[in-house]
Amino acid sequence: MTDPNLILPSWRDGDVRTAIVDFLARSPEIAPIDRVAVFDNDGTLWCEKPLYPQLAFFMHELAKAVEADPSLAAREEYDALIARDMARVGELGFARVGMALTELFIGMSAEEFAARSHQFLFAAPHPRGEGVYAHAVYLPMLELLDALRAHGFGVFIATGGGTEFVRAVSHELYGIPPEAVVGSLVGYEYRPIAGAPAVVRTGMLVGEANEGAAKVVNIQQALGRRPVFAAGNSAGDREMIEWAMATDGPSLGLLVDHDDGEREVAYESVAASFASSENIVDVGRREGWTVVSMRADWTTVYG
Repeated sequence: MTDPNLILPSWRDGDVRTAIVDFLARSPEIAPIDRVAVFDNDGTLWCEKPLYPQLAFFMHELAKAVEADPSLAAREEYDALIARDMARVGELGFARVGMALTELFIGMSAEEFAARSHQFLFAAPHPRGEGVYAHAVYLPMLELLDALRAHGFGVFIATGGGTEFVRAVSHELYGIPPEAVVGSLVGYEYRPIAGAPAVVRTGMLVGEANEGAAKVVNIQQALGRRPVFAAGNSAGDREMIEWAMATDGPSLGLLVDHDDGEREVAYESVAASFASSENIVDVGRREGWTVVSMRADWTTVYG
């Protein structure tokens, strides 16, 4: 059996680490083509509190846009964000505010958006004091990514966040190539710039926000394969984990419980785009998922 002290050094001995190690030990029972592992990003691979990193980036870009054109501040969605009135943002709704922010980048090339995203994540200080935003990545999850790869798994990200935002740093932070990121997708159009071919962003979302059942559909459309391992942290990951757990043969559904109020933030993780009636940790325990206590199961949170 694989030595957990070698592959998962930041995971404490206990039921959770045992479940992971046992799953990895059974990987030879899974055909190599079927060894597919998917991870949510916000709150699963990196810290999502006090602000989603992408929202922090959008607000940073909004401030620059308003400085260039003060009239933008009169728009209701932008005014609420500038005032940091998150109650009003909630009243306006995630979809409406998100689309208003997406409009800031209409006509921007894919390369320029990726460059700005990367620069923000590696330059902007994280409000929790974990260095820059790119440093607030969970070390135990990085170890888990490596352990899965060592056992022949293809590792993918299925995020509710913007596909291109995560793609800008996925390889550098997680060793996951851009094409292995499935997320909420903004439409593009081909528009030559200065006589040269270019692909630029539109203000429209392709399909739904990548949460809940949409996450399952988008994984199938993008990968063409059902995962046998799925990790998430919120109600938006429920269907993805259920789908992975329903496979024949070895499977594992992992749910990160944010119960460490000292090293991270203690909170109930909910979906961003819809309301749920039950705490996802209660769902996970009832359904037999492997629930990770950040407080009890991780010796270290950030690397």
